[in-house]
Amino acid sequence: MAGKIQLKTYVFLDSMQPQLAEYIGTTARGFLPIPGDASLFVEISPGIAINQITDIALKATAVRPAIQVVERAFGVLEVHHPEQAEVRQAGIAILRGLELEEKNRQKPKIVSQQTIRAVEPDQAVLINKNRYGQMILPGQSLFILETEPAAYIAFAANEAEKAARIQLVDVKPIGAYGRLYLSGEESEIDSAAEAAITKLEGLDGVNF
Repeated sequence: MAGKIQLKTYVFLDSMQPQLAEYIGTTARGFLPIPGDASLFVEISPGIAINQITDIALKATAVRPAIQVVERAFGVLEVHHPEQAEVRQAGIAILRGLELEEKNRQKPKIVSQQTIRAVEPDQAVLINKNRYGQMILPGQSLFILETEPAAYIAFAANEAEKAARIQLVDVKPIGAYGRLYLSGEESEIDSAAEAAITKLEGLDGVNF
């Protein structure tokens, strides 16, 4: 696989937060994580090689996959385990198989961010119709974040949940862009947004 694969996302979650874990449990088709599990998200291009990446991780360690998505342009894998060391070892095995290092991953880019204060009831209804997480209530604040590559949005969601008492409304780690919706009290949303953005900006990588 050397020289043929772009490492679009490679990010380790040390402890999956409760809402994110349950969200993945609602939407994923694989083996579901529980709160506190360590997790690794890997996104590559072209996508077909994600099958080999999954094989490498599962043969090398005891991690279990919740997400494997194969598209022509990209492939996404999530693996998790209660022990951080097991997940980190899976990551090492994946990087070795790709003949890459973590520093070769694509640096995440914040495509857009916005905060809506005191959401109106009609907009809350629209959002709730298309979400898989918590409901947003009228009067709450709403934070929306988009990232490129997409899978980094899971890391942003996890860090936001660590930092503040928010509701995870929706998170989409697959596609051209990742998208995150968080709701809550104004001060909590501000804290969550700051944490998510700061942690994303702190990840190294290269610009493709």
